[in-house]
Amino acid sequence: MTTKETLSIHQPEDILGYIPHLLGYWPEDSLVAITMQGNTLGAALRVDLPARASGRVLAAFAEHVRRYLTSDTLADGVVLALYTDDGWDDGMVVHRTLPLLAELHETLDHAYLPVRDAWLVGPEYWRGAFCADQECCPVPGLPIERIRSSRLSAEMVYRGSTIGASPRSRQNPPVPGRPGALDPAVSEAESDFAKRMRTSWRSGKCLDAVLEVWSQVLDDARIHPDSEPADLPTPQLAGFLRSTLGVPGWRDAVMIMAAAGIGSAKAGAAAFGLCSRNDDSDPLPFDAGELALPPTDTREGAGKAYEAKGVLSIFAYADVLLGVEPAVPDWGQLDALQRVLSYLCVQGEMGDVAAAALTLQGWIAWCKGSGSVAHACLTRANSASPGYRLAELLDEVLGQGSICAWASRPESAWGTYKGSLR
Repeated sequence: MTTKETLSIHQPEDILGYIPHLLGYWPEDSLVAITMQGNTLGAALRVDLPARASGRVLAAFAEHVRRYLTSDTLADGVVLALYTDDGWDDGMVVHRTLPLLAELHETLDHAYLPVRDAWLVGPEYWRGAFCADQECCPVPGLPIERIRSSRLSAEMVYRGSTIGASPRSRQNPPVPGRPGALDPAVSEAESDFAKRMRTSWRSGKCLDAVLEVWSQVLDDARIHPDSEPADLPTPQLAGFLRSTLGVPGWRDAVMIMAAAGIGSAKAGAAAFGLCSRNDDSDPLPFDAGELALPPTDTREGAGKAYEAKGVLSIFAYADVLLGVEPAVPDWGQLDALQRVLSYLCVQGEMGDVAAAALTLQGWIAWCKGSGSVAHACLTRANSASPGYRLAELLDEVLGQGSICAWASRPESAWGTYKGSLR
């Protein structure tokens, strides 16, 4: 679905500079482990550091890391980055992190995943975890600016990648929504479309039309990744998209379509009895012409990615939801959906539409391997609409420590889509 691009690594600062772009934020109190396949980076894992340092806790933590990393069956090594604020002022950071790193080193070595290198990263300094050379790694460490200004980090910025606030940030927490108040014209359009489509939520014909609109919007956002989806042409279109998020069956179909194509979205909705196909003669409750949709493009978009030799691949809703199928999701379309959703709602908004947008953004973050961002989105969704069922279900999945199957395989992971590293 996309041509794999290669980004070259020349020094540790390049790997450390890439990690925040991969996650979408600068980690705090975290371990980031990345498998190696020869000289190529593979699957990545970010986990919170253990709260306690007892032998039992460290052993369980290392085993959790091992179970995830061994899902990369082609891996022959691993690199580690440990992010911590402790021990830099008194020069004890190496001493304090040694028990955890030693446990990880031993556990991974037994799994034939030797630790190739490890680094400690703090708020102002970073250093090699095993380096005793004062010229290479002076106390307390090397300035963090060397990571922020690394060649690879600059390359990612040039490609349009941005680094947001950490989900743990208290001063500037990430908020998946636009600042300010919702445009009254958008609210009016949303209300109008919701009334018109109130009795059409079971219509297969209406579902098809809704998905076609979303497909066109996502295709446009995908081919213009540097433009803000806030530039939706009219309040009518923004109001229409918001109104469709208020219908659970349509919301789910949009999510499935972005990941696995429009065929899977339609087939799944029919399989669950969410739409009827006996309504071809019924008029649609809206006219696409009134939405001022962006112009169509001939490039690959939703629903086209899984057409092969005239056959459309169909995947079950549950398999797509858990990242089991397709083998590789349409990351371009998922990323476009995440950006469009973030601009359809405003910060602090309440109600089911906001909860739907936040929940879908949380699911996409989980698919990308960012459990912390996913949990933050789902928590906000439950605040926007207490008891919002899909948010509760997905939060239960996260609470069990489940990792999206796509994120656990290098060939299907979000990081591979953004560019393979050597």
